[in-house]
Amino acid sequence: MDIIQNVKTGQTLRFIQTGKETNGCLLEMEATFRPFSQEPLEHYHPYQAEEFMVMKGELTVKINGLLRKFTDGETVYIPANTVHAMWNSSEGLTVVNWKVQPALKTEQFLKTAAGLANDGKTNESGIPGLWQVVVLSRRYADSFRLAKPPYWLQRSIFALLAPFSFLLGYRASAYRKYTD
Repeated sequence: MDIIQNVKTGQTLRFIQTGKETNGCLLEMEATFRPFSQEPLEHYHPYQAEEFMVMKGELTVKINGLLRKFTDGETVYIPANTVHAMWNSSEGLTVVNWKVQPALKTEQFLKTAAGLANDGKTNESGIPGLWQVVVLSRRYADSFRLAKPPYWLQRSIFALLAPFSFLLGYRASAYRKYTD
């Protein structure tokens, strides 16, 4: 089983079933969140549903602006196109079983994000700079979208900025060392 760790967010992912193994139907992971992990940017998945079952600890989840905490044995289901963010706001480790359906390019996105963070190519929160975000958002738009600004505006602005990102050497899928 493949395991990755994001040194900036402190999240560890152990891949249980990948899209390749499930013919694209499912990506299943065990995610470990460090104590008091940072709240990530709100986002959504336009074509994917997610299910998180808390195996240990406490998971704070924001769905459409509403906060709720889930504990051992509880499950949260997030339908496609639902704005959300999740993190560990407790003092202990949190471990969740995380399922994404269909898998699409989520595994590659997560590995790329962790690789960029681990190589020091992000800020302290694990977020890449604007030029990197431009190419990533275009490559992974079917799997991951930021909640703000509205997608139509992101798409328009990023389309204008993409040529400059490429000229500056930024790529979305050229990081084979992260995804192989």
